[in-house]
Amino acid sequence: MKIGEVAKLTGLSVKSIRYYHDINLVHGVKGENGYREYDTPQVNSLKFIHHCRELGFSLDDCRSLLDLKLDNLRDAEEVKALAREHLQEISQRIIKLQTLETQLSQLVKDCRGGAQPDCAILTGLSCSTTTN
Repeated sequence: MKIGEVAKLTGLSVKSIRYYHDINLVHGVKGENGYREYDTPQVNSLKFIHHCRELGFSLDDCRSLLDLKLDNLRDAEEVKALAREHLQEISQRIIKLQTLETQLSQLVKDCRGGAQPDCAILTGLSCSTTTN
């Protein structure tokens, strides 16, 4: 199957598929015509990677998960540990986003708006410090 067809089947862009090939996540076979060809297992791996990326897994995690998926002797606890670690990272990001939402909400609430130069948002942004 050619890369354009694979892109349609997986929901990935051709550029992403090429990138995943270049970093050895998947391996399309170059035919005599110079085009990469992908078979069903490779398409399934690309779908799997796409879903992992949608869930926010890093490329390294995608590689680990794909390796585990393809290993029939895998230890499910290892998969669970990877997912649990990612879930903790997501939870931490949610907490940070909620804090940012609270801070920005307060800035918007404090600003009177209107056609005057005083702006509580700009003042607040100038004085506030946040942690990454």
